[in-house]
Amino acid sequence: MKIVKNYLYNTAYQLFAIIVPLITTPYVTRTLGSTGFGVYAYTNSVIQYFVLFGSVGISLYGNRLIAFDRDDRERLSSDFWSLVIMRGGTIALAYFAFILYLLCVHQYRVEYVFQSIQIIAVIFDISWLFMGLEDFKRTVLRNFAVKLISTVAIFVFIKSPSDVGKYILILALSTLIGNILLWGFLKNRINPIKSSNITFLKHFRGSIVLFVPQISMQVYLVLNKTMLGSIDGVQSAGYYENSDKIVKVSLTVITAIVTVMMPRMANTFAKRQFKQLNSYLYQTLDFVTFSSILLTAGLAAVAPTFSVWFMGDAFSITGRLIPVLALVGPMIAWSTVLGSQYLVMTKKEHQFTISVTVGAIINVIVNIPLISLFGVMGAVIATVIAEFCITLVDIYYVRKAISDFKGFEGKWKYLVSGIITFIVVRVLNSSVPGTFPWLILQAVVCVITYFIICFIQRSSFSSVIINSVQRYLRRDRTER
Repeated sequence: MKIVKNYLYNTAYQLFAIIVPLITTPYVTRTLGSTGFGVYAYTNSVIQYFVLFGSVGISLYGNRLIAFDRDDRERLSSDFWSLVIMRGGTIALAYFAFILYLLCVHQYRVEYVFQSIQIIAVIFDISWLFMGLEDFKRTVLRNFAVKLISTVAIFVFIKSPSDVGKYILILALSTLIGNILLWGFLKNRINPIKSSNITFLKHFRGSIVLFVPQISMQVYLVLNKTMLGSIDGVQSAGYYENSDKIVKVSLTVITAIVTVMMPRMANTFAKRQFKQLNSYLYQTLDFVTFSSILLTAGLAAVAPTFSVWFMGDAFSITGRLIPVLALVGPMIAWSTVLGSQYLVMTKKEHQFTISVTVGAIINVIVNIPLISLFGVMGAVIATVIAEFCITLVDIYYVRKAISDFKGFEGKWKYLVSGIITFIVVRVLNSSVPGTFPWLILQAVVCVITYFIICFIQRSSFSSVIINSVQRYLRRDRTER
């Protein structure tokens, strides 16, 4: 029941996180223009490297550590304060490195300074504590409040292309304020700090193990925008940023279940309940496969008209980028479940590191020639190739860990459903106006078509839904 409750909390926020960009992105892209938004995307991609190196893998490591510690308050408090102080030191070093970088650049200095607030914000980020405790209510309420305030601020203060700095400042300050707010929920959860209980060495080693894969992940997630800005111009970085944002924001509702399951998987593994562990894995994998293929089919089908309606004519090129980039949907869903939820939470960080490192290396190798030849489309293709390779390596290691692994049995049914759904909706998309009512109609047709085909094939998740509805109806009749 707690898993369901946490998933509903997390999904409610993820839905809100989707609605906010639906409101702000059309306004921001039209107000700042492709160049202004490109400046934001490019400078943000650079600042993420300093955020990454200052974080040293603590978020993922801390989430798992707290899940192991949560039944021992003394050890929990000791580990919490050790991680907080350690991250404070690494962030100080990262900000010093940023100042050195700022002295060497001559373009977008003001924008970089505003973006650097994100580095400082990391010091106060303790969301990993509440995730490890499976208390998603705190982080969700915090995120709701911050998103709401920042959304209002965008409409109040962003009025012209010259307001790029204000836009960056609003987003960075909202991150900082949101992180600070979480500290108000520490009471009765963590004991006061004791210097005698502070340890750094073991935690530094543990976080570094998870830091290496995060470096690799950041390479192929952020490097694309950095390379596009340097090779093809900041406009291309803006095109990629918006295409990527639409796909990734849509995926957050699906991967919300993984965020909820990570501490539960870690705790189950610590108790050596391996049969239950595998059951959690199969259930999550089935859900994300069903959902991500539906998402991919829908996004790819409506992209040509949706991109112009959503972002304006200046971003019409994203109508060609999104269908290709949407292919990463199932791959990200699978690699998140197999990598972050299973390999990391069962202390197989080495295998997880190899998978994302392979993806990062391949991304770098193919990025330069593909961007040089095809511009922003080259970066999109490179992303798809990298995600495909990561997923393959994750599958390989999970199959080694689980000798009779059956996670992909029957999943071809979802693929067939997705292909047919894509064809139906794309034909509809090409024959109707690109207006909001017609886009809503296409979304409804997409979902209904996909569900019907899954039902006809008796796919596993559609059977779960049908059985759940039948049990609910029987219970309702019994109560009457």
